[in-house]
Amino acid sequence: MAESAKPTPQLELFNSMTKKKELFEPLVEGKVRMYVCGVTPYDFSHIGHARAYVAFDVLYRYLKFLGYEVEYVRNFTDIDDKIIKRANEAGETVTSLSSRFINEFLLDMAQLQCLPPTCEPRVTDHIEHIIELITKIMENGKAYAMEGDVYFSVDTFPEYLSLSGRKLDHNLAGSRVAVDTRKRNPADFALWKAAKEGEPFWDSPWGRGRPGWHIECSAMSAHYLGHVFDIHGGGKDLIFPHHENELAQSRAAYPESEVKCWMHNGFVNKDDQKMSKSDKNFFTIRDIIDLYHPMALRFFLMRTHYRGDVNHSDKALEIASDRVYYIYQTLYDCEEVLSQYRGENISVLVPVEEQDMVNKHHSEFLESMADDLRTTDKLQQKLEQQKKKQQQQKQQKQKQQQAQKQPEEYIQAMFALETEIKNKISILGLMPPSSLAEALKQLKDKALKRAGLTEELLQEQIEQRTAARKNKQFDVSDQIRKQLGSKGIALMDEPTGTVWRPCEPEGLSSLAN
Repeated sequence: MAESAKPTPQLELFNSMTKKKELFEPLVEGKVRMYVCGVTPYDFSHIGHARAYVAFDVLYRYLKFLGYEVEYVRNFTDIDDKIIKRANEAGETVTSLSSRFINEFLLDMAQLQCLPPTCEPRVTDHIEHIIELITKIMENGKAYAMEGDVYFSVDTFPEYLSLSGRKLDHNLAGSRVAVDTRKRNPADFALWKAAKEGEPFWDSPWGRGRPGWHIECSAMSAHYLGHVFDIHGGGKDLIFPHHENELAQSRAAYPESEVKCWMHNGFVNKDDQKMSKSDKNFFTIRDIIDLYHPMALRFFLMRTHYRGDVNHSDKALEIASDRVYYIYQTLYDCEEVLSQYRGENISVLVPVEEQDMVNKHHSEFLESMADDLRTTDKLQQKLEQQKKKQQQQKQQKQKQQQAQKQPEEYIQAMFALETEIKNKISILGLMPPSSLAEALKQLKDKALKRAGLTEELLQEQIEQRTAARKNKQFDVSDQIRKQLGSKGIALMDEPTGTVWRPCEPEGLSSLAN
């Protein structure tokens, strides 16, 4: 008798506030409220953004899989110094530029199969709530106005820097603003900025102006999720100053404000330096998916635990692409083998050995996910086992007459393994939106593009190699194979002829993550 699957383990998440993993228990049973800081839409998004939103998409999907009703809010900072500067340079309005890049961002997220959040508010739609929150902070004596600007007074908030653990002596004024000598404390930060010539503005009790960077998320998270909610996430670069200042603002206005679990993802590095637009050492999502399948990029980002830093390299992307191709090819082969049996009422049970394998994989997957979302290559071993099962099945089929069907227990085992793998890949957001056949074709097309080849040119080289082999010119045929291998094209000789598949290019020097 097969062993039954273990019960789903309880989820533990690392809380950046307490610096340890904690049992996740939502404030309201069966419901999760989650806020993740979104992009400032002034340009195409880079893979550092992809890192964050894929990480929280995995969390979102897993919470839904566990049966939670999730309210997921991710904002757009659609008014900011960078947007204003870029719009002026482009000769367009702030609204036009930010809306354009919001739409481009959403297209990128769809390509990466990040599920749409419940709500995606824009700062400019919440100016009223921001003004109300600033007013409350001032009424509580935690902020001061000066010449149309409003600053938060860190000296009035003893808990300041409790999230980041920094010391006030080592504090910086903030990465987005110049130091203002008018401030009572250099660490005080802007809640409201007085209007400047040529900038968008809104009327307020302190005069015309616009919000500071941090206040927006305090206002919008409170508006959509309340003053106490379950999860607040973003990149680890947001711990200070953004999330630290958010925390201070929210509690200064409403002392009961609380986030139960602060979560932060690691960076994507290039040559061991954080990718960022300001440092001009970044690749956009579009740059990557022009050459690699979007699911290869998603897999590449997920191979490293979400809190760790990912080091970008061509080698690492090639490995990820190869793994995704392997997964899809294995599942496609499985579909082909099982296609003639779908719809049949097979009465036998799944054999004990295979059912134990399915149950074990299911339990191990849930244990990994419950341990702070440990997404790794755990599917690989099971896929290899499934591939071996297919090969055994094909060998048995060759021994049987053409009209004979394979033993029912093999078919049931294959169905069970296929269902298990597809289910887990779906939870991770890695099942292709199209058919597996279409996804495999897309992966091959991307490989040809990286190799600088077309299908026609590749076939010419395959024919040249075939002719060389017939003429016993094995040095020529080997050279053709090696040259294609160095470009990420693997040739395989089969009874029906030579076929090809993408592979990791031989001799690629970049270090994998």
